[in-house]
Amino acid sequence: MSDSFLDTCCAIVGDGHVLADVAGMEPFLTDWRGRFTGRARAVLRPGSVEEVAALVRACAAAQVPIVPQGGRTGLVLGSVPDASGEAVVLSLARLNRIRAVDPANRTMTVDAGCLLQQVQETAAVHGCLFPLSLASEGSCTIGGNLSTNAGGTAVLRYGNARDLCLGLEVVTPSGEVWDGLRGLRKDNTGYSLRDLFVGAEGTLGVITAAVLKLYPQPRGSATALVALASPEAALGLLSRLQDECGAGLTAFELVSDLCMQLVARHFPALPQPFRAPSPYYALVDVESSESQEHATQLLEHSLGAALAEDASLEAVVPSSVGQARDLWRLREHIPLAQAAEGKNIKHDISLPVSLIPAFIRDTAAELQLGFPGCQLVCFGHLGDGNLHFNVAPPPGGVDEDFLVHQHAVNRIVHDSVAAHGGSISAEHGIGALKRGELERYKPPVELDMMRAIKAALDPLGIMNPGKIL
Repeated sequence: MSDSFLDTCCAIVGDGHVLADVAGMEPFLTDWRGRFTGRARAVLRPGSVEEVAALVRACAAAQVPIVPQGGRTGLVLGSVPDASGEAVVLSLARLNRIRAVDPANRTMTVDAGCLLQQVQETAAVHGCLFPLSLASEGSCTIGGNLSTNAGGTAVLRYGNARDLCLGLEVVTPSGEVWDGLRGLRKDNTGYSLRDLFVGAEGTLGVITAAVLKLYPQPRGSATALVALASPEAALGLLSRLQDECGAGLTAFELVSDLCMQLVARHFPALPQPFRAPSPYYALVDVESSESQEHATQLLEHSLGAALAEDASLEAVVPSSVGQARDLWRLREHIPLAQAAEGKNIKHDISLPVSLIPAFIRDTAAELQLGFPGCQLVCFGHLGDGNLHFNVAPPPGGVDEDFLVHQHAVNRIVHDSVAAHGGSISAEHGIGALKRGELERYKPPVELDMMRAIKAALDPLGIMNPGKIL
């Protein structure tokens, strides 16, 4: 990179917001799991959409690749540069203003660098709910959530990030600003450009702001942890609760016993609700717009009917908000327990809900044939068909010896996903990690349409190169 390019960037954002030294750039170059550290020509830290646009124009003129970056909590190497050192990292962290809250319209307009937790708390101050909820909500940003079309625990009732976004502000690859910040539920005026950028992982432009949907705060919420004999039993319980609770069923999480064992081993201070283990568990949340009493009665009535029909079920219903939070802490600590236990081969997949039990059974059997003794760390959002289907070494096995089989394990899992009508990425995205897998499983005509969109919007190929396509 020439000095003149750096000088141009410094003139736009100030010398202190152009980081070109190794020490200053280092925190921006490593992915969240610590698996990969890239290189960059510089880290650019704009403080406004005008500065973002000016930097993008400078990059386009010099044909310098751009890697947009939010909270760096992504899991597929989508927000870190490659090893070439040619790209600049464009950090949106300084774009962190809540621009407007409109409680009557149930909308909030925010900068892309706002933390998810900041948005949740601002909505609560105004008596509203922003329902997107992730384990990383204290560090992930709205721009990153939208760029990956994040999911989380409340998709069953509220939908994923795309469903929670009404409008966007985007800096295009040519450095123009598209102001699509419209708080409209209905806008039938042509192509939905918003939907092109949500889930595009920064490959089509830079999201700088968004109009988000807000909801009324629920007046009551009830939680239960149910011990189950099998995924089939979980599917049956889900169906019953959907029939009984309707839209009040907010979350339905499936957790295997191995997940519970890992959490108990590495976080012994967390409570263990059951004396004896069960093969699987369901963590359930029900909300009510009426009252806390109504939420509790709705859940207890529905569970009571299920328990009466199936004597193998056992349920724990907390009597306080603190106890309910403890149950969710068990679920939220699963990824941390996995990391503490060692390395494993991770998969973020989605399937038709009805086929999840068959997928787990068929895929587990095939994995055991190929890798006897391997352990399945299986958990996820059963209510919306999203599983985190992770494969760990046999007990006592060496991580590195098992990880050499990653390609073969991925092939078994992803081929099974395809055979069961699923997707190889549910909420994490494609990034650089799954780019080859996408080409294997996407129909050629679909890939061709994606490439045509990319070429039309980013003809220079400077936006997050090497990601998705």
